[in-house]
Amino acid sequence: KVQLAESGGASVQAGGSLRLSCAASGSWYSRYCMVWFREAPGKEREGVAAIDDEGSTSYADSVKGRFTISKDNAKNNLYLQMNSLKPEDTAMYYCAADQLARCDERRDWRAFGYWGQGTQVTVSS
Repeated sequence: KVQLAESGGASVQAGGSLRLSCAASGSWYSRYCMVWFREAPGKEREGVAAIDDEGSTSYADSVKGRFTISKDNAKNNLYLQMNSLKPEDTAMYYCAADQLARCDERRDWRAFGYWGQGTQVTVSS
């Protein structure tokens, strides 16, 4: 069974940094498209950053230059390094995975079959 579990969310001040982690079960991990999504109250769930099975990455314009997605295949972990955080980054962050022909952060969240439970990030001004 595929399982994902996020951690690392916290409350920080604007300008601060956080590193989110997503622990994945199973040997399938390295072959899947992995995406970090976020959902703020009253807003649609949006893709933030994606990494494909070859390690190619893509980012939403709103986080480009501030966030970095990476993965450690040996440890089955996905990461999201978030720097220069802004209040508008406040949201529940989820990692998602699936085998998709096209892997980028613009994929609709409904295309992903595997999700973690989410981790809350709150950025105060």
